[in-house]
Amino acid sequence: MIKSFNSKTPIIDPSCYIAENATLIGDIKIGENSSVWFNSVIRGDVAPTIIGKGVNIQDLCCLHQSPDQPLILEDNVTVGHKVTLHSSIIRKNALIGMDSTILDGAEIGEYAFIGAGSLVQPGKKIPPHTLAFGRPAKVVRELTEEDYNELKRINESYINKAKLYKEE
Repeated sequence: MIKSFNSKTPIIDPSCYIAENATLIGDIKIGENSSVWFNSVIRGDVAPTIIGKGVNIQDLCCLHQSPDQPLILEDNVTVGHKVTLHSSIIRKNALIGMDSTILDGAEIGEYAFIGAGSLVQPGKKIPPHTLAFGRPAKVVRELTEEDYNELKRINESYINKAKLYKEE
C-alpha cells in the first residue's frame, strides 16, 4: 500500500521493487534499484525518510522517525529481516543485521556491519569499516576482505532478485 499523508506522497523511482503488502506512507523518497520487501512498513508521517539507490529493506522491517529527525539511508545499504530503524543515519554500503534496532540520532558508518539482534542506542556512532554487535552494540573488530565481499554479495543479490520480482 502506498498512501499519502498530510499532503505528502511517497516518491519512488520506477526501477524500484515494492512488495504488494509493504506499506509506505507520507514523506518518503526512494532512489533507483531499491527494494522494500514483504510486510515492511515505512511511515513518513512525522519527518522525512530518504532512501538512496540500491537499498534493500527486507521482510518485516519498520522504519519511522521522531519530530524534526529524518531517517536517512544512503546508497547500497542492506537492511536485514525484521529490523527497526528510527530517526538515524545509515551510511553507504552498511549492513544492518536481522532483528536489530537502530535508535534516534545513531549513525552507522560507511561499510559498517551491525550484527544480527543488535541494539544501537540513541546518538551512538558506529565507525566506518567495523563490525558492531550486541545489546548495546559495541565495535568488536575491523572488517575483513571476506566481510566486504559478503556485504557486496548480499546487496547485489537483492538488486538482482528485485529485478526478477518486478518482471513477474
